[in-house]
Amino acid sequence: MKALLDAVQPGDKDWELAQSIDPARLPAHIAIIMDGNGRWAGRRRLPRVAGHQAGIGPVRSTVETCARLGVKVLTLYAFSVENWKRPRTEVETLWRLLRYYLKQELPELQKNDIRLQAIGRLDALPPQVRRELDAGVEATSANRGLLVNLAINYGGRAEIVDAVNAILDMARLDGSISSLKIDEDSIATSLYTASCPDPDLLIRTSGEMRISNFLLWQIAYAELYVTETLWPDFTRADLLQAVLEYQKRDRRYGGLSGAGRRPADGGSSADENLIEALRSS
Repeated sequence: MKALLDAVQPGDKDWELAQSIDPARLPAHIAIIMDGNGRWAGRRRLPRVAGHQAGIGPVRSTVETCARLGVKVLTLYAFSVENWKRPRTEVETLWRLLRYYLKQELPELQKNDIRLQAIGRLDALPPQVRRELDAGVEATSANRGLLVNLAINYGGRAEIVDAVNAILDMARLDGSISSLKIDEDSIATSLYTASCPDPDLLIRTSGEMRISNFLLWQIAYAELYVTETLWPDFTRADLLQAVLEYQKRDRRYGGLSGAGRRPADGGSSADENLIEALRSS
């Protein structure tokens, strides 16, 4: 938190938001669906690629802010398996922007001890993109600060399919296929994100109320935060506001808030009355 406060001006909006954040209740893992680049460009009568270009700045700001906050993992939805359906020129622009980001940001990632990782079906990436991506991952592999997962050629369903196939392949290799039983633990440890905690907070920009095949397994108990802000307009203040909203939530993981406590007035709750009636029947 000190690193964040050092980066903001006392008295401005970012300062006020940062002061309100409880450093003891930060989300360990934030995942973001970066949506709205095309609409941002369309509202300005610009080509869609202009929106993608404008989206680089918020990526930089978000990575820096998460690092300063002390967030452990940040996962960014950069390119989905469905995005190949877009016009070829747009897809090629996205690859150029990714290569540009990797080259331009690598010094800052190293300076701030940030580790880069890529998740998705990476073998299908253009060879030059894959080489530069692998180089960035390797160059930052010894860093121990914020882990940034770039979800590239990623789909939540594809990830689960790949996890199950990995389990089956391993069972065939060690001869245990006949007795194999797949459970939640075996799937969780075979996901692309097996080394990471599940997301605590999922942010979606642009106001769309869907999760778009993103981290389907991992976000089972994530807190969802949707903002109308389009991704190119997403600022540090927007991220801090999302974290503050997260800290207001009562995370129950399917249980009850204050489970095991009697009501403050000492009387029986409706649930207790029902249980007693069932016992007596």
